[in-house]
Amino acid sequence: MIQAVVTPAAGKRLIAKALTGHPAIRTALQSGTVVVVAGTTNGYVAEELLSACGYAGGFSRHRFFRGITLPPGEKKTDTGRLPDESQFPGDVVIQKGAWLTGKTIFDVLDALKEGDVILKGANAVDLAHKQAGILIGHPKGGTIVAALQAVVGRRVRLILPVGLEKRVSTDLNSIAAHMNAPGTGGARMLPVPGEIVTEIEAFTMLTGTRAELIAAGGVCGAEGSVWLAISGTAAQEDSARTVLADSGAEPMFTLE
Repeated sequence: MIQAVVTPAAGKRLIAKALTGHPAIRTALQSGTVVVVAGTTNGYVAEELLSACGYAGGFSRHRFFRGITLPPGEKKTDTGRLPDESQFPGDVVIQKGAWLTGKTIFDVLDALKEGDVILKGANAVDLAHKQAGILIGHPKGGTIVAALQAVVGRRVRLILPVGLEKRVSTDLNSIAAHMNAPGTGGARMLPVPGEIVTEIEAFTMLTGTRAELIAAGGVCGAEGSVWLAISGTAAQEDSARTVLADSGAEPMFTLE
């Protein structure tokens, strides 16, 4: 068994690399449409998918989000956005291997069909119930409500890349009921159906190993990190060591 500390940034990279080999995504990249909805984790996913399609170096993830969580005291709007949103590049839409630059999910939503894939990040994950939750700041529900039209209405696949640092222990339906009640303030919460991919699933997808969350936390840049116990055959654990070595030096996410 391997014990490893995985930082949030390394986790994002692990998840992104794992998703490049996801069968449904690979098929959609070749013959359908993949929509990577802007978000910090999805910025890493977009980098990896675009690189796989021959667009390495043409994408920057540093403004690839609509809203983010920043430390208390950081200047931002009420919805968690940065005051300067002029650098927002749009979502990443890949159609039959071609990057449709400048497009958003709203531009292609009505054309999405079964076999296509939407990737949308989350703000909370309940590991016990395999459920993700998304904070809502927009009065019409934002990109996730738009995405669900295609997911529920036309069986478009929804994949939810989300790091283990976003784990919660309370049932998300209970959290949503409290946050969405009339008279409350702040963000709302929407629990959503979909395929959740955390660092745990990423290790299985990349190496065949089984990863288990055994501890968490850290300081001096390791805040939000998770301790994983990773086990498998000798060859699988060697593969996991290589993956850890490749991702372990992933720098902390920055806005520049």
